[in-house]
Amino acid sequence: MNQEDFTMRREMERSYSAISPFELKNKLIELAKGHQKKSARVMLNAGRGNPNWISSTPRDAFFSLGRFAMVESRRVWEEPDLAGKPVRPGSYRRFLEFAAQHREMPGMSLLRDVIEYGRDVLGVDADAFVYELVDGIIGDNYPEPDRMLVHVEKVVHQFLIQEMCAGDEAVGNFDLFAVEGATAAMCYIFDTLHENYLLQPKDKVAVMVPIFPPYIEISQLSKYNFDLVEIHASARDEQGNHTWQYPESELAKLEDPAIKALFLVNPSNPPSVAMNEETIQRLVGIVREKNPGLMIISDDVYGTFVDGFRSLMSVLPCNTIGVYSFSKYFGVTGWRLGVVAVHQNNVFDERLKQLSEDKIAILNQRYASMTMHPEQLRLIDRMVADSRQVALNHTAGLSTPQQVQMALFCGFALLDKENRYKQLTKDICHRRMRLLYQGLGLPMPNIPNDADYYTEFDLEEWSNHHYGVSFTKFLQANYEPIDILFRLAEESGIVLLNGGGFHGPTWSIRVSLANLNDDSYTQIGHALHAALERYVEEWKATQ
Repeated sequence: MNQEDFTMRREMERSYSAISPFELKNKLIELAKGHQKKSARVMLNAGRGNPNWISSTPRDAFFSLGRFAMVESRRVWEEPDLAGKPVRPGSYRRFLEFAAQHREMPGMSLLRDVIEYGRDVLGVDADAFVYELVDGIIGDNYPEPDRMLVHVEKVVHQFLIQEMCAGDEAVGNFDLFAVEGATAAMCYIFDTLHENYLLQPKDKVAVMVPIFPPYIEISQLSKYNFDLVEIHASARDEQGNHTWQYPESELAKLEDPAIKALFLVNPSNPPSVAMNEETIQRLVGIVREKNPGLMIISDDVYGTFVDGFRSLMSVLPCNTIGVYSFSKYFGVTGWRLGVVAVHQNNVFDERLKQLSEDKIAILNQRYASMTMHPEQLRLIDRMVADSRQVALNHTAGLSTPQQVQMALFCGFALLDKENRYKQLTKDICHRRMRLLYQGLGLPMPNIPNDADYYTEFDLEEWSNHHYGVSFTKFLQANYEPIDILFRLAEESGIVLLNGGGFHGPTWSIRVSLANLNDDSYTQIGHALHAALERYVEEWKATQ
């Protein structure tokens, strides 16, 4: 490559460095497809986070429930291409008869066990539970209640206590809002906090980085325009390796009471490392002693991949809105399943009461169509209404078939007392991490609390450790941080993302360990190793 071409290449890479990594991905895919055509090698896109596995048994249960639901509907009214609406009385007895006659149906055993769990453990009326599932999967009614179906909420609540709160029932009760995945949850939360004057333009908001970029990108939209304070996961171990934890100096920023909210993804994205107990306890101390009104939004989608995981909703329940997406653990990106959890005793409702009289009057007018006493509306009920521009609150809510599938996923996890499915998914991620580093020819990093759903490989850390500061300076002087991504796409048909786009280390890259077959990670490791060695050869030629 001559100097002119080299200069043009750097300018092009600089322009792409400024956009979202998910938009950069499109350019990399274009380059990788070009390589695929020339080499006949399959493109390896490790830039997406959706897994290449699915949770099968709860899906089987869903479709078997669908067959029973159709029997129930035709029992009421049957004409060609037409059936009636199912009815509640006797539905549990009829289900047991159907289950006995169709024991061989895939998922039938789980479906029966989930219904028995609702009756025996949660104490719900069996007829009411079966009817809710049947009517829900048929989808013939608006969601009622709009926030979440009654029995579905109970099952999902127990799942969140088990998986996000380490089974600690003492945490108390959360109200849940079933939503169209974590992306919808983000939109609804941002909107409701803004509409209700809990967050306004220029307000100080802290973001724990690295993080899923939309948390920062949305914050910078003109509607919100928050004053962002970044809390960096910059801690290192004694050997100088990233631990992806937050040092005390970074956490201390949260002592500023002017910081009204904190956004985080835990385990982080892309390092995929959960907060350790020391960090959690420091945060608890800061909130209780220095910033008791802090509003925390914790996105915990990867929590199930870490042993003994505890969300901040378990230790600071009154301050935290929990966000959970089912997409990663159960392989349901296309289903769009998520939930927002707000503790029944929370700072958000307290802050609403403390608003000025003029703001309360404006909000009373906003929600006047819903109730005679809009000032008494809780934040989560306002969120449901805001999700449908208030005027359409009567048709709000996640579709009932989606909620039924959500309940079956949660029931499946609750009944899996030996955590067999969980261990399978964790083993997949850890195995692929080992294969990646074997391909790289490097020892696999030993990072406590790691989910290994993604990994973030820091080129600067690698170059300092293996070749010294002079090589690192050569890289920084001659190349853009995303140059290696372009090389991998053009020369090997491999798509990775830039860690800097997630507000992580500038010279880091993100590899999704979830969405490709095992042997692909060995290939990625080999290709990444070869690309790194080329940089080394170029540097040695200058010495």
